[in-house]
Amino acid sequence: MTKPTASVTDAKKLAIALQYNDTTQSAPEIVAKGNGDIASEIIALAAENGILVHEDPQLLAVLNQFDIGDQVPEELYLVVAELIAFSFVLQGKYPKDWQGHKSLNTLV
Repeated sequence: MTKPTASVTDAKKLAIALQYNDTTQSAPEIVAKGNGDIASEIIALAAENGILVHEDPQLLAVLNQFDIGDQVPEELYLVVAELIAFSFVLQGKYPKDWQGHKSLNTLV
């Protein structure tokens, strides 16, 4: 299994991990979720593996309505796509022929 792409969490220790591979998936998928100690473990594993951890209680509340293995609903594509795109940029991954990263590198 490929590692998750992003993890969404809140201060109350609820966490959901999302995964997206544009060559094999039509939409991001929920690959892990939990609260308490399980949430802490999801967050720790994400941080240890360089996976974006994003705190967003509202997004988390919506995603928590779904089960592991469910795809992110179309209504959330934009917000989740922005998180995933940001996580890719943090990992140095850019779309083929995209030049925007050159200006990002000069700002950092």
